[in-house]
Amino acid sequence: MSVDELKARNAKVEADKAWETSWTRKVTITIATYVIIAVYLAVLGVEKFYLHAGVPAGGYFLSTLTLPFLKAYWIKNIYKPKGV
Repeated sequence: MSVDELKARNAKVEADKAWETSWTRKVTITIATYVIIAVYLAVLGVEKFYLHAGVPAGGYFLSTLTLPFLKAYWIKNIYKPKGV
């Protein structure tokens, strides 16, 4: 693999990581979750479906805020790389 190929691969990996941790991704998934659940609950005839749909969407969003802290703790205190 050439140096240029490695640089291109690293740039792609960095872009993928940036997307995975971006607010754009988190908000998009939160909104999509809300809309999908709201439609599902409306079809089922649930009263105030628009309020109930906020529970899973809010849960997802809150989990994105807490997971970075848990990940940092896990890496520091629990994770053991293979071969070490």
